[in-house]
Amino acid sequence: MKEVLVTRKGQVTIPVEYRRKYGIKEGVRVLIEDVGDGLLVKLVPNLEEQAGVDVGKYDVKELKNLPNRMREEWR
Repeated sequence: MKEVLVTRKGQVTIPVEYRRKYGIKEGVRVLIEDVGDGLLVKLVPNLEEQAGVDVGKYDVKELKNLPNRMREEWR
């Protein structure tokens, strides 16, 4: 845990060791969440980095038949 200074405009600087560890560079977006007793900073996932994460996880034929199977279950 690090202590940082809040500027007059409400800005804070993320310490360099955390920026390096989490790959935070200029232009990276973060979320600020109120968790009751403080604020939590989370990285917004980069969509380009998510490309292909489900490769091999699903069978194309199975996915094409899924709507038909669901219709049969609801009848």
